Amino acid sequence: MKFTTPVCLSLNAGYVDTAGFLALQGLFTAHVTGNFVTLGAALVLGSSGALAKLLALPVFCVVIIVTRLFAQSLPRLGLPILRTMLSLQLVLLVVGAVMAIRTGASGKGDDLASIVTGMVLVSAMAIQNAASRIHLASAPPTTLMTGTTTQIMIDVADLIRGLPPEAKAAATARMSKMFANVAAFALGCAGGAVLYSQLGMWCFAVPPILAAVPILMNDTKEPV
Repeated sequence: MKFTTPVCLSLNAGYVDTAGFLALQGLFTAHVTGNFVTLGAALVLGSSGALAKLLALPVFCVVIIVTRLFAQSLPRLGLPILRTMLSLQLVLLVVGAVMAIRTGASGKGDDLASIVTGMVLVSAMAIQNAASRIHLASAPPTTLMTGTTTQIMIDVADLIRGLPPEAKAAATARMSKMFANVAAFALGCAGGAVLYSQLGMWCFAVPPILAAVPILMNDTKEPV
């Protein structure tokens, strides 16, 4: 599995989403649609974390809008768009890690420290979603694996059925690229769960390191 920018981002997304879910009372940070489910469960069961889940969607949306507008101004400043966006994500992940470690695992989801920590992490992953959607459009999504897994299974079915040589080569190449993202995301989920169980809030020290990798390895090709 080649360690490209999309693969690295998928690894980090799985890690942050799982660690956030475990540490912040079921808050999904990388894909906010899951928060609708956990919000409903929190309201019915009376568990904590409902406010953070309620805030996640508007915060996510606002950050996407601001990121898009900010990115469009970067060429005038002579700054690389994708690298700058990923650098901003790195800064937010560092802030989120510091807050998580300093506040500790309170076991609650509706205290101010947990909410702010959660929204910082949601903002970081919103930037990744925007960067992936806008500047890595040819690569598989880095935070949502449902569509990617569906396409892999469609290609598997087509290969079983039989395809012309050119179509077979295209399907095989597409599957290889998509499988790398799914595998990286799954590995990130496992890593987030294991390290949270062993390190508690200190597990959030890992995402900034992962976020720095594509920046340092200069694999953030700028869009034309």
